[in-house]
Amino acid sequence: MEAGTLVDTLFVVVCGLLVFFMNAGFALLETGLCRARNAASVLAKNFAVFGIATLAYWAAGYAFMFGPADAPLGGLVGLSGFFVDGGGQSPAAIPQGAFFFFQVAFAATAASIVSGALAERTKYLSYLAFCAVCCGVVYPIVGHQVWGGGWLAQLGFLDFAGSTAVHTTGGTAAIVGAWLVGPRTGRYDAAGRARALPGHSLALATLGTFVLWLGWFGFNAGSALALDGTALRVLLATALASSAGVVSSTLVAWWRLGKPDLSMTLNGCLGALVAVTAGCSVVTPGAAALVGAIGGGLAVLAVPLFDRLRIDDPVGALAVHLGCGVFGTLAVGLFAHPTLRPAGSAFGLLYGGGAGLLGVQLLGVVAVMGFVALASLACFAAVRALIGLRVDPEDEAMGLDLAEIGVAAYGDALPSRPVEPAPPQEPAARPPLVTAQPREA
Repeated sequence: MEAGTLVDTLFVVVCGLLVFFMNAGFALLETGLCRARNAASVLAKNFAVFGIATLAYWAAGYAFMFGPADAPLGGLVGLSGFFVDGGGQSPAAIPQGAFFFFQVAFAATAASIVSGALAERTKYLSYLAFCAVCCGVVYPIVGHQVWGGGWLAQLGFLDFAGSTAVHTTGGTAAIVGAWLVGPRTGRYDAAGRARALPGHSLALATLGTFVLWLGWFGFNAGSALALDGTALRVLLATALASSAGVVSSTLVAWWRLGKPDLSMTLNGCLGALVAVTAGCSVVTPGAAALVGAIGGGLAVLAVPLFDRLRIDDPVGALAVHLGCGVFGTLAVGLFAHPTLRPAGSAFGLLYGGGAGLLGVQLLGVVAVMGFVALASLACFAAVRALIGLRVDPEDEAMGLDLAEIGVAAYGDALPSRPVEPAPPQEPAARPPLVTAQPREA
C-alpha cells in the first residue's frame, strides 16, 4: 500500500471510529430526554442497533448501495457484493474493509434516529426488526441513489455527507413510525394541547450532545474519504455551522419561551450539524455559519409544529433530522459556491447558477421522502401485524425497563420487596451484675 493510500485509509478508519462513537451520543441524549423508568430500554435499543446494522448491511445493504450502477436495475439498486469479505474493490481509493466500516457506521446512524422518536411506548423486538430492514434494504437503496451512482447522482444531486441520505431518511422513517405507534399516554389532553413529560437527566443529554458533536467531525470530514483539502475545509464548515446553531437556537428559544431552554440549545446544535452536512464541502465558511444559524433556529421552531399534528417525539428527532435535513439539502441549491462544486456540477442560485441545482435538490428530497415513507409504512405495518408495535398500557405505565428489559437503569427504581420478619429469638441471659467492692482503709 502506498504511503498516501495508507494515510487516507487511516484517516477514514479514525473517522469511522468517531461515527461509531456517535452511538454512545445517541444513547445518552435519548436516555436523558426520556423518563427514568424507561432509561434502560432506551440504552438497550441504542446498544443493539449497531450489531443489527452491521449484520444487515454486511449481508445485503452494502451490495444494494454500492453494487455497480450499470448492473440490471443499476439506477435503482445495486445487485452485487453480498456478504462483504473485505478483499474486494471499493468505490474509493482505500481498501474495501475500511470503506465498509465507515459506511456501516452511517447505516447505524440512520436507524438510531428512529429510536428517539418512538421511545417510551414501542416494543423492543419491533424496533430491532425495523432496524434490520432499514439498514439492510431501505437506507442502502437511498444511498445508492445518492452515492452509489444511481439516478439522483446522475442528475447531479449533491449531498456530501448525508443530510438527505442519512438524516432525512431516518427522520421520515421516524415520523411514519411515531404516527403509527401513537403518542405516549398523557402527552396530549382532550383538546389536543401538549403536556410536558420532562426527561430525567439533562446532564446525560448534554454529555450525549457533546459526544455527537465530536463524532460529527468524523461524520462530515471522513466523507471526503481522503485526508485532503476538502476534508480540512469540511472541518471548518462543520465547526462554524454548529457554533452558529448553538447561538441561534439559544436566542430563538429565549425569544419564544422567555428562557434559554437547554434542551432546545442541544437540539439546535444538532440541527445545525444536520443542516450543514449536505453542503459542507461546497459552501464558504460564511455560508456554513449562516446555514448552521438557520438550522439551529429551525430545530426550535419546528418542535411545536409536530405537537400541533399530535405526533409525539420525546427527543425532538423529527425537528432535528427531518426538518433540518430537508432544509440543509435545499440550502445546497442556494449556497453551493462555483469554485468549490464538483467538476461539471451546477452551483447555487445565490451565486448566479440559476435554479437548476435547487430543482434537483428538491426532486431528491421529495423522491427520498416518498420512497422511505412507503417502505417504512409497509415495514411497520408488517411488524405490527406479526408482533405488534406498541406495548400494553400497563407496561407503559410501569416503564419499559421492568416490563421489557427486566432491569432498571437505576437501582433505587427497583420495586422494593417485603422483608420476611426474623423468627423470634429467646432473650440471651444477661451476665450477673458485678458491683464495685469498697476498698479497705
